[in-house]
Amino acid sequence: MRIQLTSSARKGYIASPAAVQKAFDKQVAFLAGNPNHPSLHAKKYDESSDLWQARVDRSWRFYFLIQKDMYIITHPK
Repeated sequence: MRIQLTSSARKGYIASPAAVQKAFDKQVAFLAGNPNHPSLHAKKYDESSDLWQARVDRSWRFYFLIQKDMYIITHPK
């Protein structure tokens, strides 16, 4: 699967601490290769908008949509 970040996701990534950026990069690589990777704890966050949530670390999450062969990351938080 391919990964795409929205402009708000890019801004959130740039504004986050370096350690979070490094962890985010690792987790996104896991998402691209295996969305069921245990460290992601990926789950559907909002059924109506088909929005998913996955972990970056204990306190940071990122949200994404699945469209055809692409994960669209909407924002890290």
